[in-house]
Amino acid sequence: MTTAVADRTLTAADRCDRCGAQAYVRVVLETSGGELLFCGHHARAVEATLRPKTSEWHDETSRLHEKEPVPVD
Repeated sequence: MTTAVADRTLTAADRCDRCGAQAYVRVVLETSGGELLFCGHHARAVEATLRPKTSEWHDETSRLHEKEPVPVD
C-alpha cells in the first residue's frame, strides 16, 4: 500500500464497515494490506484486538469535536 492512499483524509463518502456510519478510522492490515474503515465507536470496540495486526491506524476521530467555522457576512 502506498503512503498517498493511506494518508488521504476520510470523507463523508467513507462508511464504517460494521454499521455504515461515517468512517473516522482507516485500518490497513499488516498481512494482506487490506483496508478496513470504522466509525469511532466500532474502532474503539476492535482496537485492542486489531491494532497489533495492522501496519497503519489512521485515526481522525478528533474531527468529531471540531467546530465548524462561522460564516462571515
